[in-house]
Amino acid sequence: MLKATLPKRAGLAAWTISVLFATAGFAADANWPSWRGPRGDGHSAESGLPTRWDPSSLHWKTPLKGRGQSSPTIWGDRIFLTTALENGRQRLVFGVDARDGRTVWEQVAWTGEPEKSHVMNGWASATCATDGEVVVAFFGKGGLHAYSIDGQHLWSRDLGTFEGPWGTAASPVIVGGMVIQNGDSEQDAFLEAFDCRTGNRVWRRSRPDHRGWSTPVLIRHEGRDQLVLNGHTGVTAYDPATGAELWFTKNSNGRGEPTVTPGRDFLYVVCGLGGDMYAVRPATGAHSPEVVWTAPRRGGRDLPAPVVVGDYVIVSSLSGVATCYDAKTGKEHWKERLGGQFSSSPIAFGGLVFHQNEAGETVVIEPGPALRIVARNALAATPDELFRASLTPLGGRIYSRSTTHLYCLGEPGR
Repeated sequence: MLKATLPKRAGLAAWTISVLFATAGFAADANWPSWRGPRGDGHSAESGLPTRWDPSSLHWKTPLKGRGQSSPTIWGDRIFLTTALENGRQRLVFGVDARDGRTVWEQVAWTGEPEKSHVMNGWASATCATDGEVVVAFFGKGGLHAYSIDGQHLWSRDLGTFEGPWGTAASPVIVGGMVIQNGDSEQDAFLEAFDCRTGNRVWRRSRPDHRGWSTPVLIRHEGRDQLVLNGHTGVTAYDPATGAELWFTKNSNGRGEPTVTPGRDFLYVVCGLGGDMYAVRPATGAHSPEVVWTAPRRGGRDLPAPVVVGDYVIVSSLSGVATCYDAKTGKEHWKERLGGQFSSSPIAFGGLVFHQNEAGETVVIEPGPALRIVARNALAATPDELFRASLTPLGGRIYSRSTTHLYCLGEPGR
């Protein structure tokens, strides 16, 4: 049975975050338009979402063609996803009806000889972005593709070969009528903006030639929009209108992931090679960005992005070792093993953190000075399914995507 009751201490984290950091141009929480939601922080301000579920809570389960790891993007009653067939030789974009799981349109975006990709990645890991009119999908060597919300092809762009054995995963973002794509790679790395309707290039900025999989996050700091991107060498902020670099802060140990997480006062960053966790105050004017605190981290790889709830920051390693820090000081409150392997990034609502492992079990955590697990929610998944996409909460339901299926969970009758 599902239980929608939230703890009394459930905060307004999603709203307090937007006091300093606000995603300009994105719709409010009525939609989930891109990777990590409307503000790029994994938060939903929606009430009435379930906190507990099990196989009996399933509204529908839809098999998906091929294999993919992109997270569900939702606008209205349409879910947008990508997948890859024939070991990456064909890449698809498709729309699903959120009410019943029926595929309403699909388009073959690209066919050809695939680039190399790591076994944990694949060829359909980047999450779609939409503004309610245009849906954009990125496939690395397979290009950048735009469709109308009802599936009509608008334009496609070849962005390069993306040499290297790792594959790509950075998701596009839509900002001010442009789609902006991180093209970090071991050769010819870039950040590039295109007109969302025509596909015409607006600007392109070269980046250091390093692998990377981080999605840019739009913040608004002291009245100015900044596009913040975690890379192999550090975090860079750009002017989204022109691509001009605004500031840079070096990190301790790279790999160019995971995504920067905006919080109430700071940006929270962790390095993909297991380097330090740190908090950054964005720069304004002639000032340099300030690294407010640094917390040493040793061992493991940190694929999931951090999540911030009130005064707490939680981040997990691939092996499922989660750490909770004080958001203001970086003090470590606790470090515990959650159970399982975690590739997806956590979401948050009602003061709780929801983190799904690769077996499809979601650990629900109430952030605090000690670990408190509120629930462990399982799905009746088959052994060959892997859950590497992040959960999507919207309309009183939770959407969970495995490599081969899409699940819809919610209260009966909703």
